Amino acid sequence: MKVIALKGDVREGLGKSATKKVRSEGKVPCVIYGKGENHHFSVYQADFKNLIYTPNTYLVQVTVGDTVKLAKVQELQYHPVSEDILHADFYEVDAATPISIAVPVKVVGNSPGVIAGGKLQLKIKKLNVLGLISDLPEFIEVNIDTLEIGKSVKVGEISVDKLTLLDSANNSIVSCIVTRAAKSAGTASVEEEEEEATEDAAE
Repeated sequence: MKVIALKGDVREGLGKSATKKVRSEGKVPCVIYGKGENHHFSVYQADFKNLIYTPNTYLVQVTVGDTVKLAKVQELQYHPVSEDILHADFYEVDAATPISIAVPVKVVGNSPGVIAGGKLQLKIKKLNVLGLISDLPEFIEVNIDTLEIGKSVKVGEISVDKLTLLDSANNSIVSCIVTRAAKSAGTASVEEEEEEATEDAAE
C-alpha cells in the first residue's frame, strides 16, 4: 500500500478558542495516537485533498517538527454544510502489528452476464481487511469471468494472501443484474423457440 506524506504544526492549545483559531487559519485540528502519548497538531485543509478525495487508500507519514510517525486515518469529522474537515484522528502503526483497514476493490475479467446484456453493479467499493502493513495491497482483485446474470461474487468466495477479510462472508461484492435489454432478448428467444416448435408440429 502506498504512503502519502502530511506535514503538520504542533498545536499550542487544545481548548475551544485554540481550536477555533486553528480552523480560522484554514487548518484542521488533528491528533495521532496508538503508541505512547498522543500528539496534537494541525494540517492545512488543502493538504488533505490527495488523501481523502480519491478512491484509493493510503497509509500516512505524519511529520510534526522532528517527529515522524506512520499512521492510518482512523476518523474524519466533517462540517454538515461546507463539508470541510473539522477534525482528523490518526492511528499510529508499526511493521510488527496487524491493522484493520479498508482496501479498494478492483474488478477484473469479463462477465458472461454482462456480455449477455446484464449490468454490473459494484456493491462494495472497499473491503475491510486485517494484516501487517507490509502485506497490504493497493487494491484487491475480484474476478468476474464466471459471473452470470442474476448472480454475484460474495466475500466468502475470495481470498487474499496473508490477509484476513473482516466483512461478512455473505456480503455481495459485485453483482450482474438483469436489464431491460436482457429481458427483451430473453423474451425474443423464448418467442422464437415457440414459433419453431409450432412450425415443427405443423409439419
